[in-house]
Amino acid sequence: MKLARRPEPRRARLHHVPQMTAILWAFARSTPWLPRVRPRHTDLRLMAQFTRRGWVRIVPGRCGPAAFITREGERILALYVHPRARRRGLGSALLQDAKSQSPRLELWVVEANHPARAFYTAHGFVEVARARGGGNDENLPDILMVWPPESSQRSAEA
Repeated sequence: MKLARRPEPRRARLHHVPQMTAILWAFARSTPWLPRVRPRHTDLRLMAQFTRRGWVRIVPGRCGPAAFITREGERILALYVHPRARRRGLGSALLQDAKSQSPRLELWVVEANHPARAFYTAHGFVEVARARGGGNDENLPDILMVWPPESSQRSAEA
């Protein structure tokens, strides 16, 4: 996938929804431990809802979105990069964009997703809680991570 020269995060539009869900599905196909729990039409409907609400930002490539982040306020719901666009700083650009818009960020990451956990740790997120997965669609054990670390310490003390 060829990328635009200067990939700057921007707001996603409804016409991006099929390509963003294709990125999501590519991740699911390449992740053996991730069970498939929703029909594809549900993913499309949810992505369209999130996009209409203004929660989704993309890094464009030449053929459509190369990466996207979905965020409701300080909660990151999803961050995915097209398989052919990985290791080019696109996830970092989306995360930096989110940090510039919010003084605090939090996310749940599946415990088994070691690359994602390492990515978020490298970007200053810290683990503050673990759960058995009752709050995620896949029912997999997950970890709450927050940025910046000082916010997590204040929350834990309160």
